Amino acid sequence: MNHDHSKKTPDGASFDRSGSQDSLDELAMDDYWKELENIHETRGNNHEEQVALVVKEPDEGELEEEWLKEAGLSNLFGESSGDSLESMVFLSTLTRTQKAAVEKRVETVTQTMRKKTKQHHIPDVREIFRLQNDSEGKVCDGSEPSSVRTSENKNEAPDGTKGPKFSLGIDEQKSPLDDMPFSDTDINLEISFAEQAANLKDSSVGKMCKGGGGDTLLPNFRLPKDKTGTTKIGDLAPQDMKKVYSLALIELTALYDILGTEFKQQKAVKIKTKDSGLFGVPLSVLLEQDQKKVPGTKIPLIFQKLIAQIEEATLETEGLLRIPGVATRVKSLCQELEAKFYEGTFNWENVKQHDAASLLKLFIRELPQPLLTVEYLKAFQAVQDLPTKKQQLQALNLLVLLLPEANRDTLKVLLEFLQRVIDHRDKNKMTLKNVAMVMAPNLFTFHGLGSKTIEQSEFVMAAGTANVMRFMIQYQKLLWTIPKFIVNQVRKQNTERQKKEKKDKAMKKLLKKMAYDREKHEKQEKAPNDADVPQGVIRVQAPHLSKVSMAIQLTEELKAGDIVARFLSQKSGSVQTLKKEEVFLYEIGGNIGERCLDDDTYMKDLYQLNPNAEWIIKSKQS
Repeated sequence: MNHDHSKKTPDGASFDRSGSQDSLDELAMDDYWKELENIHETRGNNHEEQVALVVKEPDEGELEEEWLKEAGLSNLFGESSGDSLESMVFLSTLTRTQKAAVEKRVETVTQTMRKKTKQHHIPDVREIFRLQNDSEGKVCDGSEPSSVRTSENKNEAPDGTKGPKFSLGIDEQKSPLDDMPFSDTDINLEISFAEQAANLKDSSVGKMCKGGGGDTLLPNFRLPKDKTGTTKIGDLAPQDMKKVYSLALIELTALYDILGTEFKQQKAVKIKTKDSGLFGVPLSVLLEQDQKKVPGTKIPLIFQKLIAQIEEATLETEGLLRIPGVATRVKSLCQELEAKFYEGTFNWENVKQHDAASLLKLFIRELPQPLLTVEYLKAFQAVQDLPTKKQQLQALNLLVLLLPEANRDTLKVLLEFLQRVIDHRDKNKMTLKNVAMVMAPNLFTFHGLGSKTIEQSEFVMAAGTANVMRFMIQYQKLLWTIPKFIVNQVRKQNTERQKKEKKDKAMKKLLKKMAYDREKHEKQEKAPNDADVPQGVIRVQAPHLSKVSMAIQLTEELKAGDIVARFLSQKSGSVQTLKKEEVFLYEIGGNIGERCLDDDTYMKDLYQLNPNAEWIIKSKQS
């Protein structure tokens, strides 16, 4: 097979290389095309009944309506539009660019609904945001900086009148460029990515930071230390992660809007899938099967075992992942695994390393929906079109937050494994670039979307998806971080919700003929821990340790890890069974649901951010 696909696309049109982040000349694409050839050969030999996944083309306004539902804002339109108090609280925490993204989608939906029906009042998008501004008690009168407007949305209504003017969300009254102590390789997690892009868009700094060109070396991006602690995926309680999902979706959309890149979620029409087995089975079904055998497992057992099998031999094998297994043998092993894996009778000694690697890639490709999901596969691909490498990394960070938990956990294990392969590159000759080239077709050329689409797009997408794959492997530790500005927005939402609950409670008591002023006064006087804990001291609970409670004096240098170490040093009897790496200090309540703290969190800074929290030491598993 001729691998020089860079010259012609399937329909004979010349391929323009200039659009890719790193041109095909600069990346050794041969591994990509060889892998693609192996994939097509395997598909021809393997599963005769390959059902193509149907992707529904949305009607006018349907895409935006689905987006608003995903963002938790479905009550901003339609018959339930009057009951949007909860959404008003949510909207009050958004940044200018996030509000602009929401406004644009609401406007499209409401215009579509006006065309479809005249049966009920469709609120004008300007009314929604005016209500939201009124609920905050501060309508923004100043003109909005042009830098936060997208090229498609200038905040003007069809009649030429100006649309709503947004006030900033959280601590963004000054330009992110003012006094910004961040270098080109620092990832600023304190300010909205879309706000950063808006402020850099037309400036000379933005032009200087362009990340295209021929540079195939990836920058040494890093996260500046945050004194209130770095929040990783898995550190927050489920109720707060739901808020993170909504905010990440809105933020990603706002970022793509600002940068002029189309962001369209696709929707898969449900098709019949296998409800048992190993290959071609939905992740959710696999995990349901596996959790009956290993309770609490988050990664499919077959996936874990295939990686372990590859590593058992040695990761120094030359061409690991690149050299395919023998096709007929891989097919036979696949069938045998389906029959014997769960019975525990499969003989792993017969599985050669290259065959195990081929089975691992086959597992990823055979998923009924792609590991990166139908909804966001195109958004992952579109990352390559963003202007700078830093913006590409920011977009990938948000996309990882949007993945379902099972997909995200499986992707994390895969990327960690790929990094271990790369760590042995001196022996196995598999560099970051080589591994990315081999793995990109397995994650991005999804069989279910139809072979014609793949054939026509793979030539254009090849270099770009390989680059996205490189980014995911290289920066995987950064990608599993929840940006501080999103965590702060979650805190603000929780605070606003608590205010509302207090008001509701006060009203109920008023209806029971209790004195409202007295009740309000009592509530204000009542502050957690004030009675038994002096100022500047926190009470830390550790119900599973021998020392179950301790008053801790806060100092400028005191960190979360110091507190855990202090508790663990208090040994008495047999109660002390947990080790340092097994227990963590948690911030619970106040303006957060629950957050596991990293050891380097400065406690005095965090206490000032959330003075009403409780502090509990426990293991992450509990």
